[in-house]
Amino acid sequence: MFNSYRLKSGLAAFMSLGVTATTIAPILAPAPSFAQTTFTDVQSNYWASQFIQQLSQRGVIAGFPDGSFRPEEAVTRAQFAAMINKAFQKSPQRQGIRFADVPSNYWASSAIQQAYTIGFLSGYPGNRFEPNQAIPRQQVLVSLANGLEYSASGNTESTLQNFSDSASIAGYARGPVAAATEKQIVVNYPNLKFLRPEATATRAQVAAFIYQALVSSNQASAINSPYIVAIGEPTPPPIASVTIPQGTTIPVKYDKAEKILVTKDETAPLTLTVAQNVVTDRGNIVIPAGSQVVGKLKPAKGGSQFVAEKLVLPSGQEYQISATSNVITKIETVKQGSRAASVVKNAALGAAAAAAVSVVTGDRAIATEEVLGGAGIGGLIGLFFGKKSVDLIVVDPGSDLEMTVNQNVQISLK
Repeated sequence: MFNSYRLKSGLAAFMSLGVTATTIAPILAPAPSFAQTTFTDVQSNYWASQFIQQLSQRGVIAGFPDGSFRPEEAVTRAQFAAMINKAFQKSPQRQGIRFADVPSNYWASSAIQQAYTIGFLSGYPGNRFEPNQAIPRQQVLVSLANGLEYSASGNTESTLQNFSDSASIAGYARGPVAAATEKQIVVNYPNLKFLRPEATATRAQVAAFIYQALVSSNQASAINSPYIVAIGEPTPPPIASVTIPQGTTIPVKYDKAEKILVTKDETAPLTLTVAQNVVTDRGNIVIPAGSQVVGKLKPAKGGSQFVAEKLVLPSGQEYQISATSNVITKIETVKQGSRAASVVKNAALGAAAAAAVSVVTGDRAIATEEVLGGAGIGGLIGLFFGKKSVDLIVVDPGSDLEMTVNQNVQISLK
């Protein structure tokens, strides 16, 4: 779903687990009460947002220094061991072992030893742990079931028949995966019926599995998610409508110009295009990419702000919507002697901005297709007579116009 950028240094791995690097050994991150719980790439309607938020609050898993979480990034066996030790407190069940491929100065050496002694993780033949190997989904579920000492109470094969791809579950994993399924540890997004046992587990998926394991052992409160596999529970009927909650982000784009220029005092009509699907936590697309957001650029706190008024879906359905961008305050000063062609190149202008540029530069031939609809330029020319310069607000459509919903909006899914 996301293309993750991976930092190449070891520091990135430490930070992603709430650990920082020193020249001697890793040290624990700040206490969970100070943990980051919101991330730039995990929106409120992302399917795993609640799992990620809860585990971040507990200090089990953390974000990266740039404020991201990278939910689709793979998890290694060493990283998973570190998460396990932060999530579960358990007495040792067996003696430690020295893995041939885990040096004593390896950043996760102690975490791997701890995860092994408390029964959550084991090694491979040849006394190897493979710490840098990306961990498969079925291996995560086996680890959690074994570590919590769960065994299937019902018929293993009958339980696994709930998954359309059950034949792909490895022999060693069938019993533990069935046990994990009975305990509602399994979370399958976007389709409950597909376990994808051999697929690499992502950071979001591991967060969901670990949190559900905490719920199963009465160490955390249950989260309401439609992707938790519950044996014997009927599939809920499709919903006819859904509410887009306040605080939802709508990514938008404006392909007609590379920048938009308006004066500080003007209101200019503007129609934007939704850049990518906005989905619910159930995976329902509520605002398809390509929908139109109709509104205006308006003066706000020394700058300009896009204020949405109407959402038009590709189907033609229209909804009143209250959503706003951040206030944009970047200024471009146009002075006498400036070339109008340079100012307006690849730009769209509000009518007042066009009049101001026309007067200050002396160019009365600004093309009408460069001007946003609204008041006529001619009627505004007089406002700028005698001015030797004018300050214009510069809007970057690629970064400045993303908006936040200010109040709930109900959308029909019919």
